[in-house]
Amino acid sequence: MQTDAKALPNPGAAHAVVVGGGTMGADVAVVLTRAACRTTVIEPDAARAAALPARVAENLKTIGREANAPLLGTAPSLDAVDWASVDLVIECVPERLDIKQALFADLVQRARPDAVLASNSSSFPISAISQGLTTRERMLGLHFFMPAHLVPLVEVVMGKASDEARADALIAFMRRCGSVPVKVRQDLPGFLANRLQHALSREAFNLIDRGIASPEDVDAAVRFGFGFRFLAAGPVMQRDHAGIDVHAAAGATMYPTFCNDDHPAQCLAERAADGRYGMKAGEGFYTWTPETIAAERARYDRLLRAGLDLIAPELPEIQP
Repeated sequence: MQTDAKALPNPGAAHAVVVGGGTMGADVAVVLTRAACRTTVIEPDAARAAALPARVAENLKTIGREANAPLLGTAPSLDAVDWASVDLVIECVPERLDIKQALFADLVQRARPDAVLASNSSSFPISAISQGLTTRERMLGLHFFMPAHLVPLVEVVMGKASDEARADALIAFMRRCGSVPVKVRQDLPGFLANRLQHALSREAFNLIDRGIASPEDVDAAVRFGFGFRFLAAGPVMQRDHAGIDVHAAAGATMYPTFCNDDHPAQCLAERAADGRYGMKAGEGFYTWTPETIAAERARYDRLLRAGLDLIAPELPEIQP
């Protein structure tokens, strides 16, 4: 049993609980079990729970870690977990603040006082989820990106009451799981990566609204232009490559013309209002059929895996 309130055991000696066995929860289970972490996924839906082990095993097989598949277990409820053995809890329930707050209030009563309680929420700060609870210092955001087992980044987000030593311990744990963790010292909306992503999106959709570029050309400009270079260097490193003087001069010219709206672009708002949600609705900026959805998801998965192969030498080594 873990006794140091500021540390986590190595993944191979830890027991983690993932609450929620949907798409994100299942992929988080892959991240954990690939590092030989004993993982219990709480999923009340019997059919989803029954399908989970095969899904995780298949993903482990693709990276040569199929021997770790038996480390995954499922449970129908919180009551079915041996909480005395749990070192880390990762919440992956629906994005509703009331559901997350109720879950954390329950976890405070069940989990050991030294166990780390983490939320995968992409929109709610851990400060709001943990509001009014005791032991808030051990509560952190742990934000993965879909698909979590393919996208290396994970954000470790500190709330107002979070203990930095625990954040550092969770960062070390996730690095041993083969992820690339970044520390976000304030749980402001969007954290780090989504703020950067939405800053780009605001300008992109504004350009579409203004008729300056089509959706297809926006996607091409990012994928085959500066986005292609991001695989090799982020925006800060790119400035050192290109020259900070050049960037500063270009910024002085362009920044005054950038979109600074405090609301979503018209092309987004209209589609959200009339049900054109993308693949799940059959239409978004593009038109989708079951066949084109399957083909696109296969293409997307293939390219992500190829990208992982390219950057594999720069990723943390999995260390059970």
